[in-house]
Amino acid sequence: MIIHGFELIKEEKIPKLNNTNARLFRHIETGAELLSMENDDENKSFGITFRTPVNDSTGVPHILEHSVLGGSQKYPVKDPFVHLTQGSLNTFINAFTFPDKTCYPAASQNLKDFYNLIDVYLDAVLYPNIKPETLQQEGWHYELENLDAPLTYKGVVLNEMKGTYSSPEQIFGDVIQRNLFPDTTYQFDSGGNPKHITDLTYEQFKSYHETYYHPSNARIYFYGDDPPEARLRIIQNYLKDFSKIEPDSKITLQPYFDAPRRVTHAYPAGRETDPEKKYRIAVNWLLPEATDPELTMALSIMSDLLTGTSASPLRKALIDSGLGDALTGSGLSTHLRQMFFSVGLKGVHRDNVDEVETLIFDTLDILAKEGFESEMIEAAVNTIEFHLREKNTGSFPRGLAVMLGVLNTWLHDGDPFSHLKYEKPLNALKTNLAGEERVFENLIERYFINNPHRVTVILEPDTELPQREEAQEREQLAEIRKQKSQEDLKMVMQKAQQLKELQETPDSPEALATLPMLQLSDLDKKIKHIPLEVIQEGKTKILYHDLLTDGIIYLDVGFNLHTLPQELLPYMPLFSTALTQIGTETEDFVKLSQRIGRKTGGVLASPLILPMRNSQKSTAWLFLRGKATTDKGDDLLDIMRDILLTIKLDNPERFMQLLLREKAGEESNIVSYGSATVATRLQARFHEASWANEQMNGISYLFFLRQLVKDVKDDWQSVLAKLEEIRRIVFNQNGMISNITLDEANWQKFQPKLAHLFTDMPTHPVNIAEWKCGMLPKYEGLTAPATVNYVCKGANLYDFGYKRHGSVSVILNHLRSTWLWEKIRVQGGAYGTFCNFGDLSGVLTYTSYHDPNLLKTLDAYDKSGQFLRELDLSNDDLTKNIIGVIGSMDGYQLPDGKGRTSMIRHLVGNTEEHIQQIRDEVLTTTIEDFKRFADALDYVKQEGCVVILSSKENIEALNERSNDWLEVTKVL
Repeated sequence: MIIHGFELIKEEKIPKLNNTNARLFRHIETGAELLSMENDDENKSFGITFRTPVNDSTGVPHILEHSVLGGSQKYPVKDPFVHLTQGSLNTFINAFTFPDKTCYPAASQNLKDFYNLIDVYLDAVLYPNIKPETLQQEGWHYELENLDAPLTYKGVVLNEMKGTYSSPEQIFGDVIQRNLFPDTTYQFDSGGNPKHITDLTYEQFKSYHETYYHPSNARIYFYGDDPPEARLRIIQNYLKDFSKIEPDSKITLQPYFDAPRRVTHAYPAGRETDPEKKYRIAVNWLLPEATDPELTMALSIMSDLLTGTSASPLRKALIDSGLGDALTGSGLSTHLRQMFFSVGLKGVHRDNVDEVETLIFDTLDILAKEGFESEMIEAAVNTIEFHLREKNTGSFPRGLAVMLGVLNTWLHDGDPFSHLKYEKPLNALKTNLAGEERVFENLIERYFINNPHRVTVILEPDTELPQREEAQEREQLAEIRKQKSQEDLKMVMQKAQQLKELQETPDSPEALATLPMLQLSDLDKKIKHIPLEVIQEGKTKILYHDLLTDGIIYLDVGFNLHTLPQELLPYMPLFSTALTQIGTETEDFVKLSQRIGRKTGGVLASPLILPMRNSQKSTAWLFLRGKATTDKGDDLLDIMRDILLTIKLDNPERFMQLLLREKAGEESNIVSYGSATVATRLQARFHEASWANEQMNGISYLFFLRQLVKDVKDDWQSVLAKLEEIRRIVFNQNGMISNITLDEANWQKFQPKLAHLFTDMPTHPVNIAEWKCGMLPKYEGLTAPATVNYVCKGANLYDFGYKRHGSVSVILNHLRSTWLWEKIRVQGGAYGTFCNFGDLSGVLTYTSYHDPNLLKTLDAYDKSGQFLRELDLSNDDLTKNIIGVIGSMDGYQLPDGKGRTSMIRHLVGNTEEHIQQIRDEVLTTTIEDFKRFADALDYVKQEGCVVILSSKENIEALNERSNDWLEVTKVL
């Protein structure tokens, strides 16, 4: 059968995936393959993927991923994708560079919008306007302020990857991959190593696109309820002008080693901690291709068995050893052509590195001989099966998650359907286990113990590494400058000036008019209703949402945290973790973890603190959250009851393990999530909720954890007394709340059982504690081993007298995608920038990330008000920004997400009437609203606080120029 130039290769029904009809086509003229997944999912997904191998670490696929999104033949504007994100109803729009492929995915619930996205994507990847200036902006170029100034590098991807190479986690992953696959494309960094990005020439850049961005090298994907035949017609219109070529893009297999290898590599470590105790080690094994569904399923479950939970024997052996702070390594990885398994520890003392490696081998040897407990196997199998049946991808479109899964085989010319039908391999595995086959023991023997293709990777901390690398770059640039004539240097200045002029030149109205646009008439005027019934069950409030959940109960049980004295707040994240990971009076944490895995889809606890509408106070809760199939509802309630009533906190060894893991995670996140670090720190100055969150997930929390390690060692009984006090105060039937998402028929059966959980809880008076937020400096510099900067400025607009209006979202949508994007990313070379307003707290926050600049970025923030005053906004631009905001308000949610959204609205005081009012204000935003808001931005300019995360050297240099403007906080 041939349809619109495509021949049907294969067709299968996949009932367990939204009753999908899957059809694989091949384009006759080009050989492009198209996978059409046809079902009733309204969140339609599309993707085009190219196989993109590399033979160096210049990052050409990554730079190209950025560059093709910067204007094309049909849409000759500088940043068509910025305009799309500004004015689309999309539920996802982005692009990904992987070690062997580059993906361009998109999703939308609106058919017209979906087609617009596809059209812009296809024109971008097949007909991009790639010029020398494109590489200069997105990749790298020289800059020279004047003939006597030092030569410098600039470029978006260059700065992004400098930030990436400041993260120990990213460095570890790169070193592991490079040394597991030393003879394939995976030995190189497709994202780009900052030391090699500047080797990339325009000729190489252009040639790479011509070679690999061709339909003959493409995998095209559709998923959802859009008309199936139209998919083929749309793609044929783009492919009809191409002929088949034979791009040499096949990813070769890595030959297996004859003997294990060992590698040591440095990483940038902070000066505020003992580097002797900051080693990382992981042992890594190369495994087969992911072409056999039964083997892949078995290895996935084995990975969960070994390291998936705190009770997993390999994880437990490593943590119990006390040789390190937390687990590292990715477990089983299936995203490359050959799978691999990685496990190890971070926070290891230098003298104990070899002991960690020995412990891993010894533990695996014991497991291969003695096997696993039956309860542990049952828990691992149930966990994987629940995940496969639930298909819960959160806010990430389910169709795109499926696409990334099928690419594991499809990219390498394998069967894209093989891993979609999980029942057969799962049932085969269950049959083998029922026959008492030594399934997992045999896998350990074959793929770990007797597998010589093993690499042990050790990361050693180096507190001077960033300074040395920056000095090397300066020396390299000085040498390059020395070799250039005066005419060469003038040419560098001229090219940089030409690029700046190009960046500052706005798109013509004619070019902008080419972009496809929705109209306001395409939008729903009314908000999306989420069913909510408020029920009073004794002293407990129940929020019930009647939604179809495919037979899964989603249950949250909440306790009022505002009863806690503020000095106990920093204990809450660890207390929450301990609830499910420290054990009860009748079960140690291993047995409890196994029971949770066998009987449920997961149980976890976490605090939730949010600003309340029209108040400086917060709504603060500790939630125990669980999910299970309806036939296991009793088990879920029993587990929750045991956790809440019989938790055994007096376990200093286990608590210390949880504490060290938490501290290691917080230290890793400081630079890896630098923009969140500075935003959280800044916002803590303005609202009780933000202050409380910083106490539990910010710099203050990290300092608390470091002190708590000493306290647990020196005076466990005092720490235990505080934990017991938290339990006594918080677990109170008075003031409890429960949130449940389930269909009506199953709710009628479950409700009486839930009521018993409430009545079992202790009852005592509710006393609300007074929280007094501490003072932080107005201007603060956080020091860490970062080679780029994270710059944040903000203020509380409600203090200025601003009254919340829906137009603020439209204004900031435009500000982000025009002024800030152009000044901070395009011209400044930062990887990105945010400008967010907390409508409940009143705090407006500017943030940049992977930013080479400091004062220039602050200057761009400060000129935002002037930009709005001088803005000449067309009706089309206004409409586009309104559409973009409505799209973000109507983001696609799965049933559990809808239930949680409704609960949060209830807790903070956002009624549907208020949300509708905000929507109405968004839809009726005018240019006058933009002009008025300029005064609010000028208030941020004059009164705003500043938090900067950067290297010690950068902060000191800035203070030298600015009379110690920043108060310095040493973090790492």
